[in-house]
Amino acid sequence: MTITKSVTFVAKEGCEEKMKELLGAMVEPSKAEDGCLFYEIFQYENDRRRFMAVETWRDEAALDGHKASAHYAIYKSSYEPFCDDKYTDELEILG
Repeated sequence: MTITKSVTFVAKEGCEEKMKELLGAMVEPSKAEDGCLFYEIFQYENDRRRFMAVETWRDEAALDGHKASAHYAIYKSSYEPFCDDKYTDELEILG
């Protein structure tokens, strides 16, 4: 069963470009991972401090592999100083 998540980040005031850089660096290597079906980062047009990652993984093993990757470790250890808030939602595909 596929796993789809949205992860919302709110950058600290003045940290929008750094957050954009950190999150953007995740796209290409994540898409290259086995089991990644969709991975994109979006920046809200009406609130430039807000970003959303939307990702779909083939299964739990693929998601676990993503969380064990080197690029995930870099992101995980780097984003907090630039982020005011972060929350994750599990999504259900209806169609």
